[in-house]
Amino acid sequence: MKSKKRIFIGLISFSLLLLFGVLAFSWHLFFKSPETYQQIVIIAIIVIFCIVLSVMGFGIAGLVFALLGERNMPPILQNIMLLAVNTLFPAALYIGRVFGIDKQVIKSSFIEVNNQLVRCKKLTVSPERIMLLAPHCIQKSNCLHKITIESTNCIQCGQCPVGDLHDLAQKYGVKLVVASGGTLARKFIEELRPKAVIAIACERDLTSGIQDSKRLPVLGVLNIRPEGPCFNTQVNLKAVEEAIEFFLYKETKIHEEEDSIISFPLTQNQKPVN
Repeated sequence: MKSKKRIFIGLISFSLLLLFGVLAFSWHLFFKSPETYQQIVIIAIIVIFCIVLSVMGFGIAGLVFALLGERNMPPILQNIMLLAVNTLFPAALYIGRVFGIDKQVIKSSFIEVNNQLVRCKKLTVSPERIMLLAPHCIQKSNCLHKITIESTNCIQCGQCPVGDLHDLAQKYGVKLVVASGGTLARKFIEELRPKAVIAIACERDLTSGIQDSKRLPVLGVLNIRPEGPCFNTQVNLKAVEEAIEFFLYKETKIHEEEDSIISFPLTQNQKPVN
């Protein structure tokens, strides 16, 4: 498990231990109540919380085991892992802020954890059921051709990565859609009902999108922001292509973002890397 993934795992584990500590302190504080009825109610509440936290602890253990062993977990354990991650994620962000860890770093770690868990499932998906979801900020800001409703409006001038994403979509037969935000992205997913999604976005949008997708497998590819967020963003085409190939063939893996970055814009005649 690489250090980038350890950040998120460590924070949610610490969050769980902290909640257990709060529970133990509550037991010590309220058990001194002289009323027997109050003691019974308090004990019942604490026992319920202990069970819930223990289940989440089991989910974190399963998460670590899945990441270290690169194994696909049974569906019931996957649900428990999902419960633990979604429940403890806000606490992890808060604790990370206390320790001076940037929230973007935590979210990036969460995305890496998600990506490895998806790869552990070793899914095979037909190309027409794979959605390539890109953000509208990937389009050149001064482009006159609207692509958020129909991505084929792109004239592939080579000034932004949209044309290269079209080339990849046509090469593999997957569906490319460009969304202006989370609401439109969810609309595309509801209408097209893909079996797998490759999402290009920033840490914030990828994190919320992955959590919203629940059981739908999503491989996240962080965008590149040479001019700042939400403006003329770029993408690692190699990572996108390898994500497509993973769902098609189960043989390739996404590179870590820091290991493979491609310079943009590409020229019109430049082809995606095989």
